[in-house]
Amino acid sequence: MPARSYAVLIADVVESSSRRGLRALLAEKLADASRRHLRRKLIRLPYSVTAGDEFQTIAADSFRIPALILDLRRSLRPLSLRIAVGFGRIADRIQPPVNRLGGDAFQRARQAMDRLKTGNLFRFDTLTAFSSRNERFDATMNLLYGLQDTLVLKIKKKQWDAINAFSDRQNLERTARRLKLDASTVSRNLKRGYYWQLLETAKVAAALTEREI
Repeated sequence: MPARSYAVLIADVVESSSRRGLRALLAEKLADASRRHLRRKLIRLPYSVTAGDEFQTIAADSFRIPALILDLRRSLRPLSLRIAVGFGRIADRIQPPVNRLGGDAFQRARQAMDRLKTGNLFRFDTLTAFSSRNERFDATMNLLYGLQDTLVLKIKKKQWDAINAFSDRQNLERTARRLKLDASTVSRNLKRGYYWQLLETAKVAAALTEREI
């Protein structure tokens, strides 16, 4: 029987050296994300800060990774993240802290992060990278998210605010009241923030991951 494949997510903060009070802000946001994602059974272990502005976790299932990426991008704002995902084995018993675990899933995630940092995935800026034993899957996911990252890099603060509020409420009128805006403005900000494209990307990527990994 082949060894089970896990999904390891490593992320770090873009331009972290220019942000004051980063460590406290990151700790606060990751604590909230850990509670939310454990409750929703999206992750196996709480997020663990491994070095400075970098953190990691293990997804509950590989196909949960697209939902994690989308939720981290919106809920950790104003922090902008590089996110790398590796699929493969985990050599140790899965228990916290995650930064003490090893295996080729972690190695592949690290390789994906290195490619992000060196900028050699594509000839355009990217924020997300994947690495697995399946080269066809990697090529498809890296292109899919590379194109999505082109949109993500264009999203403005007020559009992220709308995405964040709407994601929590899933109701246009309640979101508008929370933001003290009219519903048409919220709807416009969701469209201009490519929210519906982000959702569709996550759906397609989840189905592809469930089928291929």
